[in-house]
Amino acid sequence: MVGSEEPDDSPRTRRHEYMEDVVAAFETPLLRYAARLLNNASMAQDVVQNVFVKLFRQWPPGMQADPRLKSWLYRVTHNEAVDLLRSEHRRRRLHDRQAVETAWCRDGVHCDAPQDDRVARVMHCLGVLALPERQVLLLRLQEGLSYEEIASVTGHSCGYVGSLLHHAVKKLSASVKQEEGV
Repeated sequence: MVGSEEPDDSPRTRRHEYMEDVVAAFETPLLRYAARLLNNASMAQDVVQNVFVKLFRQWPPGMQADPRLKSWLYRVTHNEAVDLLRSEHRRRRLHDRQAVETAWCRDGVHCDAPQDDRVARVMHCLGVLALPERQVLLLRLQEGLSYEEIASVTGHSCGYVGSLLHHAVKKLSASVKQEEGV
């Protein structure tokens, strides 16, 4: 072998290709999820970067993605985000108040499609939800995960996920109605 290049079919090259495929498939959804949990796009980028670093360190040569990977990525993203929130507890209230301004499209890259006024009001009201309620609501509505997948990500039972979703929708509905003056 000349230089430090590896053959295209080496285990190391395949490992890097698998990792690139995983990052390409999951980076944007994980960033969106983390940004809404944290109410901060730059903190979300740090969290997702840590998730992929952990995956890379644990990804042995020859391993390929399997169906459990999605749940693992969301669970580690959740855990990293919660750890970050705990370490920055004093700033949490500020982030909740500024959720719309800071998390939805801070960097111009990881933005959702333009929203109508009602959707913007709902997103603004996410701050009334406790973190577990916000987490399951975002995983269900934004990411389209099933109750079973949400249970796997959060470590809660499917029944508790349903209960959290029910209470989250009720709280969010009441908050939106209050903002609309209904």
